[in-house]
Amino acid sequence: MTYCIGYWLEKGLVMVSDSRTNAGVDYISSYSKMHVFQPSSDRLFVLLAAGNLATTQAVISWIRRDLDRPAEAFVAGARDLRSCDYLFEAAAYIGRVSVAVQQENAAALQQAGASGGASFILGGQIAGEAHGLYLVYPQGNAIMATRETPYLQIGETKYGKPPLDNVGHTNLSLEDAARLCLISEVLTQRSNLTVGPPFELAILPADALALAHRLTLGAEAPELAAMVETWSDAQREALHRLPSFPWEQSSPQLSSPT
Repeated sequence: MTYCIGYWLEKGLVMVSDSRTNAGVDYISSYSKMHVFQPSSDRLFVLLAAGNLATTQAVISWIRRDLDRPAEAFVAGARDLRSCDYLFEAAAYIGRVSVAVQQENAAALQQAGASGGASFILGGQIAGEAHGLYLVYPQGNAIMATRETPYLQIGETKYGKPPLDNVGHTNLSLEDAARLCLISEVLTQRSNLTVGPPFELAILPADALALAHRLTLGAEAPELAAMVETWSDAQREALHRLPSFPWEQSSPQLSSPT
């Protein structure tokens, strides 16, 4: 299992992923779940992956192979990350590749009682179009982030959801959104051992067509420890500020008899 977040903001995109891969209690390892593609200067894509590791690696290899092929090798009308005109076309292309990889191995996986499913978060921008964020399901279809639903998650999503719901909004600065997504990752890690560092962060300002920042934070990174301490202190303070129960109110003093 893993946990990845993409956050759509008015000012750009924030993408965060963990690196934990779990194939049982006796086999836990780390693989990067963040992949950056810039096939030309007029487009930038960041792809986060969760699910069957063999499937996600095959999808990434397929995408890279297509980018290495000469353009004339493609069938007329076919789309890859170089030739798509809109971000939704890029999401549809990734969905088709994912389904093809899963179908290729479906019989063997079914016989072994294993799932080859994988899901992806695609963020990026093509020149002349607005920046965008898509979640690509194992079935190949995709949904788009909106102002009303600005973040998308894949993997172990439930533990890190509350801070995103309670604090997040589309007018956050890119840096505040990055901190919020990292806290979401850390809180998930503390509740579920199938999520873990290193955590990877990418910030894509709108219309820049380039990464402003890319950062990897290992388990011992002082920034993570400081974030957790600050967040925990704030939660403890908030707990003490919650309204009292009726029985906690001090009893009114009785007037003394005359």
